[in-house]
Amino acid sequence: MWNIMWFMRMTKWARNPPSTRRVIFVFSIVALGLAIAGIEKFVGWPEFMTIERTPKRVKINPVSTD
Repeated sequence: MWNIMWFMRMTKWARNPPSTRRVIFVFSIVALGLAIAGIEKFVGWPEFMTIERTPKRVKINPVSTD
């Protein structure tokens, strides 16, 4: 169920819609994100941008002095 604050926000946006520049800005950011996701999905992720995973714990063995 929706909170009453969402309805208040919707009425505020209906009375004062965002500017055209802001709408274009938001849609361009969404389009850029979708383009990056599409490139990653169909082309693949470059190997040089992959981070090597390190183990969470490093096991240290004591050095014996014989």
